[in-house]
Amino acid sequence: LNVTEEKFVLDTVAGCTEYKSILDVVVNAFYVQDGRYCPISERNLYIVICYLATFQLEEIGLQHFSRIVKSLDTAKMQQFLRFFFNDSYLNTWIKDEWSHIYDSVYVKENLIDPLLRWQPKVQQLIEKLTDKLSNRTSTVKTSRVTQPKEFNLTVPKPRAIPPPSPAPLPVLPKRQPVPPSIYKPPKERKQLEEIKAKNIQKAKIIFSFLLFNLAPFICFKFLYRIISAMLVLWSQISCEQYLEVVWESVLTQYFEELTKQPQDLIDNIPIKLNTAAILREGALYQRKLEEELKRVENLQQGAGDSSEFLEWQKQMRGKDLEDQLAEIECRRLQGKLSYEEAVLAHQNVTQENKKKAGLLREEKAELMHLYAEKRLQEQKEMKELVEQVMEGHKNVKQVKAKIQEYKQQIVQQVCEESGELLRQALEEQEEKNRKRDELIQQIRALESTPSIRHKIVDLTETGGHGLFGEMSVVELRERLALLKEAQKAAEEEKRDQIIHEKQAKEQLILDKLDQISQFRAELGRAAAFKQEEKKKPQSDERPMKDERILNLQKKIAEKTMERKKQAGLL
Repeated sequence: LNVTEEKFVLDTVAGCTEYKSILDVVVNAFYVQDGRYCPISERNLYIVICYLATFQLEEIGLQHFSRIVKSLDTAKMQQFLRFFFNDSYLNTWIKDEWSHIYDSVYVKENLIDPLLRWQPKVQQLIEKLTDKLSNRTSTVKTSRVTQPKEFNLTVPKPRAIPPPSPAPLPVLPKRQPVPPSIYKPPKERKQLEEIKAKNIQKAKIIFSFLLFNLAPFICFKFLYRIISAMLVLWSQISCEQYLEVVWESVLTQYFEELTKQPQDLIDNIPIKLNTAAILREGALYQRKLEEELKRVENLQQGAGDSSEFLEWQKQMRGKDLEDQLAEIECRRLQGKLSYEEAVLAHQNVTQENKKKAGLLREEKAELMHLYAEKRLQEQKEMKELVEQVMEGHKNVKQVKAKIQEYKQQIVQQVCEESGELLRQALEEQEEKNRKRDELIQQIRALESTPSIRHKIVDLTETGGHGLFGEMSVVELRERLALLKEAQKAAEEEKRDQIIHEKQAKEQLILDKLDQISQFRAELGRAAAFKQEEKKKPQSDERPMKDERILNLQKKIAEKTMERKKQAGLL
């Protein structure tokens, strides 16, 4: 809203609140007499109209008041205004009720007399609303020609002409010195090291607690070996590697103790097998038997034994493992070498940044000088622009007259077109109402005709819809009975078949159990033979150190010496 509309709305709300007592007298009486069927949600609407008619009609004028009333619902406004501007009501009970709230002289002079004075003109407005409700079009009066008024333009203030002297150059604030904390190691690193040491100590305590909790489940000999290995490793390796190495050594010794148990004791443990396990193990042994038969057949035909290939494969895998360990060590040393090179690069970048800072300070001084010259040039251009604007204000009145004439022509054209459109809309609406009434009469005539709603049903006759396979209800029931008997016979046959299959499956499982027991006995003897062969001493080979590892260690030592020397120079 603009300023005028906003002020009008605020004044209206304030007035409705201030004179609520006398407005409620009229609105409550309206709801009791003429407005019995009006919704209570529209009460505020009637309060606002009553306030405007009583206190603001002199100020806003009848034309503005009529425009507000016509923008609302026509029937409701016609009913309320006819009730409020009734001469008998104003001179009798409305005057008496208001006199209980305010002085009777004040009520007569300032409230009742203005309403009676405006009553003839408001009565014309009520008649227009009544004609509009009864679809009667009143005679269109020729509207007065709009009289143009001069725009209330804000007079621009004269702008001050800037002084010819250039503005002083801005003084840069003094730079703060570099804090000494830049050249000191951060406190967070020291805090992280302390937290790391506490976590390592906590891990040692937890590991010792778990170890002694497992003591009742481990033999004394194995427990003694674990404690000895723990004490030896505690003194030889760093704290970070303690937990990983000790846990790995404990698991290794534990599995060695398990493997030293006799194989016959493990094989003779009774295990309860279900049907799926028996069939799966029987299929496994059958497949092994077929592979062994195929291998024997190949040997008979002249094929070679795969033992030499397996031995060569074992040696190659050991060699690949050694190469892989050497590659891991190389990667670790390369990462350490990259760290040393990164530290040297950071030191070089610091020196380059100091040189660039000096160049930037010189460039900044030159830019400030250019900025001062550009500022003087802009002030001169602004002065010329102000002079041009002052000359342009002189031609405003001629432009206003031309715009006013053009607006008058547009208003006249719009009035002529709106009258023609209104006439066409009324004719179309009457035609639609006539067609709707005819359609309603036809629908009512069709609904009034009687219809037969009862039908006799014979269950032995078909529906007569002309479909394939159409049958009566009696025939359908007979066929359903035959289908139920056939389904019951099929279920009995299926039940007998399932019983025979179950018996055959049980016999198959018994045969598989006999076959599995035979295979297990043979595999136990083969495992015992292999265990005796493994007890023979094996030659240990000592891996040699890779040349790449030695070269990387040498480079790391050189880079470390260079970094320390560079740090001393800085």
